[in-house]
Amino acid sequence: EIMPSLVGSEMCIRDRFSQVVYWTWWIIAVVLVLLEIAAPGTFFLWMGISAGAVGIALFIYPELAWELQLAIFAILSIGTIVISRKFLQKNRQDQTALSNRGKRYIGRVVVVEEAITNGIGKVRVEDTLWRARGSDASVGEQVRVIDIEGVTFQVEPVPKD
Repeated sequence: EIMPSLVGSEMCIRDRFSQVVYWTWWIIAVVLVLLEIAAPGTFFLWMGISAGAVGIALFIYPELAWELQLAIFAILSIGTIVISRKFLQKNRQDQTALSNRGKRYIGRVVVVEEAITNGIGKVRVEDTLWRARGSDASVGEQVRVIDIEGVTFQVEPVPKD
C-alpha cells in the first residue's frame, strides 16, 4: 500500500521534469543571478550561468532528457564554482601581496611633505606621497613609520638629538 503512493509521486515528479522547456532554465538563471546580486559571493552567479547554458542546450536540442539536463546543470555548476574559487583565491593572494607592500616601510624614517595638522598630513617615501596620521608635525620634520592601515601610515615624531 505504501509502494503505490511512492511510485505515484515519483511518476508525478518525472512528469513535471519532462515538461521543462528552455525558457524554464532561463527563468531559473535569472532568479539565480538576482540572488547573486542580493547576496554576493560568486556562488549563485555560476549556477545561474550554468542554468542559462542548459536552457541554450535545450533550445538547440528540445528532446534532451530531463536527467541529462540536471546532469549538465550539476556538472557545469560544480565545475565553474570550483574553477572560480581557485581563481579568486589566487587573486586574493595577489591583492594581499600588493596591500602588504607598504609594510616594508615600517620603522623607516621619512620626511613630512605636507604638515601633519589635526593628526593628518602627508609624508614622502621615495618618490611617492603617502597619507600620514600621527602627532602634528611641520613640513621638513622627520617622522618614523610605525604602522600602516590601508594606504595611511601611522607615524611618530623622531626625537631630535
